[in-house]
Amino acid sequence: MDTVTNSPAPAGKGRRTLKRRLADFFVSLYRVNQFILRFFKEAFLPPFELKETVRQCFEVGVRSFTLISLTGFIVGVIFTKQSRPSLSSFGATSWLPSLVSIAILRALAPLVTALIAAGKVGSSIGAELGSMRVTEQIDAMEVSGTKPFKYLVCTRVLATTLTIPILATYTAFIALLGGYLNVATNEGTSYITFMEQVFEPISFLDFTAAIIKSVVFGFTIGIVGCYQGYYSTKGTEGVGKAANGAVVTAMFLVFVEEILIVQIVGWFR
Repeated sequence: MDTVTNSPAPAGKGRRTLKRRLADFFVSLYRVNQFILRFFKEAFLPPFELKETVRQCFEVGVRSFTLISLTGFIVGVIFTKQSRPSLSSFGATSWLPSLVSIAILRALAPLVTALIAAGKVGSSIGAELGSMRVTEQIDAMEVSGTKPFKYLVCTRVLATTLTIPILATYTAFIALLGGYLNVATNEGTSYITFMEQVFEPISFLDFTAAIIKSVVFGFTIGIVGCYQGYYSTKGTEGVGKAANGAVVTAMFLVFVEEILIVQIVGWFR
C-alpha cells in the first residue's frame, strides 16, 4: 500500500528566499553607507571640482525653475482659496495671511520643492550616471587615472544640497505672492498689510527649520540619484530602473525626513 508524504521542499525554499532577501537588504544597506561615507571623505578633500559644481548648480536650478514657479504660485492661490471658507465660518478671515505664511514657510515650500526636484533632477541624475555606467564611461575614467566619484557624484550632491534651499525660498516667495493676489482680490488687503501679517507669526525657528529641511532634502535627492545611477547594471534597462528608483526612493525618504524633522522641531517649540 502506497503512502503519501508531504515534502518539506516548499517550506525550505521559502526560508532560503527570505534569507536571500534579508542578505541582499543588508548588503544594499552596507553599500549605501559606504557610498555616503565615501562622499563625505572625497567632497571636502582637494582637488575641488568647483567649476563642475557651479555648472551642476546651474543645471539643477534651471531644470526646475519653470515648474517650481508655476507650482508655487498655484499652491499659494489654491491654499488661500480653500482656507477662506473655513475661516469665514468663524469670522476670522483676517487671520488668512498668517495661516498661509505658517503653512507655506513651515511645510509646503520645502516639501513641494523637494518633490519637484526629486522628479526632475533626481531622475535626470540617475539616468545620466546610469547611462555612463552601462556604456563603461565611468570604468574608462577610473582606468585613465581620474576620479569619477569626485567629478560625477560629489559635484551633483553638493549642487542639490546648495540649490534646493534657494529654490525652496523662491517657492515660498512665489506661493506668498499667489496668496496675496487671492487675498487682495477678495478682501482688498494692501501688499504692506499682507506682508506684515505674513511675517508676524513666523519665528527664527521656523526659518531655520525650513532651511534645514531643504538642505536635508537636497542632499537626499542628490545622493539617491547618484547612488542609483552609479551602480546601475543590466544595460539600457538598468538606466530606466535607475531613473525610476531615484524618483521613488527620494520621494519616500523626503516624506520620512519631513516627519522626523517636524517632530524634532516640535520639541524646541
